[in-house]
Amino acid sequence: MDGLTQLLACIQDISGGNYSNDIMELTTDKFDPYVREIAESVGLMMVKIEAREFALEQANEELKQNILDTVKATARGLSLRDKYTRGHGERVGEYAHRLALRAAFSENKVWTVKLAGILHDIGKIGFSDRLFFNEDTRVDDEMLAEIRRHPEAGFRMLRDLKFLGHAVEFVRCHHERLDGTGYPNGLKGNEIPQGARILSIADVFDAITTTRTYQEAMRLDKAFSILRKLAGPSLDPELVELFIEEIQENGLEMVDEDFSTCACETEKV
Repeated sequence: MDGLTQLLACIQDISGGNYSNDIMELTTDKFDPYVREIAESVGLMMVKIEAREFALEQANEELKQNILDTVKATARGLSLRDKYTRGHGERVGEYAHRLALRAAFSENKVWTVKLAGILHDIGKIGFSDRLFFNEDTRVDDEMLAEIRRHPEAGFRMLRDLKFLGHAVEFVRCHHERLDGTGYPNGLKGNEIPQGARILSIADVFDAITTTRTYQEAMRLDKAFSILRKLAGPSLDPELVELFIEEIQENGLEMVDEDFSTCACETEKV
């Protein structure tokens, strides 16, 4: 292959984002001066492109971290009103993130599911004091109706934040159930976004493995039994099994030491 042919091949690779070819080899004395001059210019351009791509990646990572910090701060505002949700959003976000990875979601969808998990209960911030400060664990019809409004309320709060993308729809649908008995819209089966089905599993799991005033945290074997019982009528069976596999293999990790802990946080089975 002559120098010009090699040069054209390198330029084609670079234009396609492949920088593996060593174009600087073409700047040696064994090649025509014309080829060497072009190769040097292309090589310099390639170095600048790589530097800019690195800077862009760094900026994107910083932006993602800023978004994540903002989302966490927003979700933590709910804990100022309801101490029992302290840490719940971040734990659900972490469980949902791990399940989305396990289910081989795209990088962007994994990120979206995590944001939705952190924010899934944000609509509760508008609850009346009666719900937040009621010591009676019984719930009347009026309170139940208010509780059932929180997914839609969360959706309305978040829908203008374009950077959240499909996360806002996952927030709205996280209490939908496969058999159509969920809320707010009674969606069934595949009508429920897959991201929302992941949130449902993470939400139920954290609720039953966290100690509250009205319940002790369940051990993992019991929690897994509950998830499997709900699989089919309420929860996605395939995703339930993937979630159980993930927890069995990698255990539970606390998201933030400042948050209340579940009884089985480091247990592996």
